[in-house]
Amino acid sequence: MTIEEAAPAAATARDKLDDLLARKAAAEAGGGEKRIEAQHSRGKLTARERIEILLDDGSFEEVDQLVRPRGNVGTDSPTEAVVTGWGKIDGRPVYLFAYDFTLLGGSLSEAVAEKILKVMDLALMTGAPIIGIQDSGGARIQDGSEALRGFGEIFAMNTIASGVIPQISVIMGPCAGGAVYSPAITDFIFMTEGTGQMYITGPDVIRAVTGEEVTHEELGGADAHASRSGVAHFAIEGEEATLA
Repeated sequence: MTIEEAAPAAATARDKLDDLLARKAAAEAGGGEKRIEAQHSRGKLTARERIEILLDDGSFEEVDQLVRPRGNVGTDSPTEAVVTGWGKIDGRPVYLFAYDFTLLGGSLSEAVAEKILKVMDLALMTGAPIIGIQDSGGARIQDGSEALRGFGEIFAMNTIASGVIPQISVIMGPCAGGAVYSPAITDFIFMTEGTGQMYITGPDVIRAVTGEEVTHEELGGADAHASRSGVAHFAIEGEEATLA
């Protein structure tokens, strides 16, 4: 083959590589600048910022970065609402997943569940801890029963992993419904004071059903779970301190 004959193929390969890099950059941008600014205005870091603080420098290896939402969710999101992979903490390997609240409120879909289940399975296979950074509003309504099935499979994996590998949950945002069942059956739960909450259903529903006025913090804040319910093991001020 002459150089001239090979040139079109090389150009095509270059185009494909450029497209891949563009897709990866879009995925790393999460929900975009406005949603990231909104996340920061609430005193919260993004999923990727949290991972960067938690893991040793340069150790994070992401998997399934380009998995996109399925079906009609009213968005052209370049990636799904969770970041998954593995890395090291003080030189020791860990697997982790971090819900991305800037993408569809960090809601769990069929694809999100599949990403989480993959890293949980890898953690079991290698005997490494699994860490879940939670910032999720629960199941994605548009996915219907598939999202609920995904939660069920995660709960089942939690029970399979119990006593086999350490399971650690870090509650860093308002988590409701299915998003709190899994953390509740893990080994250790860290909560960030002021921004991390866990409840089956939120204050609005309680007000509508019972007429009782209760704040997010009173209902499911770090203090409520660390000092009264006993669900949380650690309540820490500030996200960076929680992840340190």
